[in-house]
Amino acid sequence: MAAGVLERIFGRAHPVIGVIHLAPLPGSPRWKGSLDTVLATAVRDAKALRKGGADGAVVENYGDLPFTGGRVEPACVAAMAVALRACSDATGLPLGVNVLRNDPLSALGVAVAGGGRFLRVNLHTGAMVTDQGVLEGHASETLRERARLGAGGVAVFADVLVKHATPFGERDPRTAAADAARRGLADALLVTGPATGKRADFREVASVRDEIPDVPLLVASGVRPADLPILARLADGVLVGTALKKGGMTENPVDPSRVREMVKAARKAWR
Repeated sequence: MAAGVLERIFGRAHPVIGVIHLAPLPGSPRWKGSLDTVLATAVRDAKALRKGGADGAVVENYGDLPFTGGRVEPACVAAMAVALRACSDATGLPLGVNVLRNDPLSALGVAVAGGGRFLRVNLHTGAMVTDQGVLEGHASETLRERARLGAGGVAVFADVLVKHATPFGERDPRTAAADAARRGLADALLVTGPATGKRADFREVASVRDEIPDVPLLVASGVRPADLPILARLADGVLVGTALKKGGMTENPVDPSRVREMVKAARKAWR
């Protein structure tokens, strides 16, 4: 399996990547008025991921419900850049950026300003129906902006038929993966379940791997330690949010003991 970009970013071919779910940011409906509080909780979770042995994390504006369907506001971009830098300075972990719902240009700006190593792009190519309406991929704009900024080292991790979304027509993960990797030039692919915390369909993971064997593939939702022996035969690593939180609840803080359990299982599965 191809994993070169993963080794470059995480120093490991089969990483366990956590998620830092930011509290509501300035301008969002549930913003509480204190960026210091947002930063403190973000750094707390980043430190918990490092303590548990995670290889990296993605920072995302998870608290900004309801998400915008296009570009986010400047205040969100600025706050995310500050949060990314704070988490990086506090832990030294390789970090990525996901600007929800699908704003890769802002995510790229955050990564460049805050030291991010990769982007998670929920819809890199194609179009899907979501609770924000119809979302379209922006691979052309994203990669051209990356080149313009001289940010070729910032990798694009593209979702294949991302969660909380419905494709037009028949669900076809093989074609979606091929489009993202071959035509959209994604550096890595992600496969999720239907919603946050829900398991991916292992048959879809296998079909994506079969179609695109030379691009790194990660499973990015609903992962449990018991799944890893199977996933190690299909994918190159995992991106885990909910399962690393206290009580397995997405809104709770990261639990270092859960991180350690996941990392231990991953190291055994991919040894």
